[in-house]
Amino acid sequence: MASSNEESVKAEILEPTDNLLSKRYIGLEKNVWAEFMTLAVQHKAVNLGLGFTDYEPPQYFLDIYDETVREHNVFLHQYTRGFGHRRLVEAISNLYSSFFNRQIDPFNEILVVGGAYASLFNAIHGLINTGDEVIIIEPFFDCYEPMVRSAGGTIRHVPLRPKSESTKQNISSSSDWMLDENELDSMFNSHTRLIILNTPNNPLGKVFTLEELKHIAHLCQKHNVICISDEVYEWITYDNDKKHIRIATLPNMWQRTLTVGSAGKTFSSTGLKLGWAIGPKSLIRLCQIVHQHSVFICPTLSQEVVARCFEYELKRLNSAECYLNSVSNEFLEKRNQFAEVLKECGMKPIVPDGGYFILADFSQFANDDRFQSEENNKKDFKFVRY
Repeated sequence: MASSNEESVKAEILEPTDNLLSKRYIGLEKNVWAEFMTLAVQHKAVNLGLGFTDYEPPQYFLDIYDETVREHNVFLHQYTRGFGHRRLVEAISNLYSSFFNRQIDPFNEILVVGGAYASLFNAIHGLINTGDEVIIIEPFFDCYEPMVRSAGGTIRHVPLRPKSESTKQNISSSSDWMLDENELDSMFNSHTRLIILNTPNNPLGKVFTLEELKHIAHLCQKHNVICISDEVYEWITYDNDKKHIRIATLPNMWQRTLTVGSAGKTFSSTGLKLGWAIGPKSLIRLCQIVHQHSVFICPTLSQEVVARCFEYELKRLNSAECYLNSVSNEFLEKRNQFAEVLKECGMKPIVPDGGYFILADFSQFANDDRFQSEENNKKDFKFVRY
């Protein structure tokens, strides 16, 4: 028989409630990638929305990976420098210094993290205070908004809009989509802390022009705003007149820009989950603080592999064999072919100037009776109606 003391102790034991989620994440439970991956598996559909290739990385990458793993070096299997493996940050500095027109300090102006996703998280959480406003250009990669909200920021959306004549065409280009300068100007105020730029844009594929970047840069300088420039698709542009331009290279923008890159996107090996931020010491330090109190360190072997691959590419950077300069050729034919397929299906594809993705206007099907009939309700309709 239980004593009164035992009964008293039992009465004081409280069970966890169902409302354990931190308030900062309430409303952010759903994720489009998780939803669509589940639907794709459920209906055995081909998932065209994932941001990775369906073929192996280049052969030299696989060879270097194999050599590195087999190498008898005990230190490659242990912790390395928390803010980036020495060989990797030096390789990134050697490669990118010429692109940024300045000598990048590998130890103070580069931070290696667990993918570009982590770079964005570190930057946003290291810079945002409750009530700060962040400008996000639409359409945008889905993680920007929840990261800003969880950091306590307020989002101001500004859309890319198509030129009126392009909407009448059966096929158009992502370059037809532009920011309204007056609308963008109106978004900036004394509460604006950040603007998130993504070029080439995911999912639209727009490559921002020099004039567009100059206007964004002018507003950042005028209102003392930091720019997070997500440039993970920097190597994937399709037209010579629409080459990737780094906003950090514009006058007076280095000191207020964090540039985000991705090893996974660069070498078609997203399973690496390695990315980096490049920027001035003052901004990188903020990201380091968030990083050291969360992930702290990234896999040594993966960093060593990427370092050796960058060193290999650096030796042939100006040659036709350079993978970094030729990777877009692998996607170009596929882009053109897929655009034609969408067009033949009755959609209006928006042909991307860069990146992995292609959007299409299917609004003409909205009132098609065939899509409303239960008689024609195929198994994949739940997927396409999501």
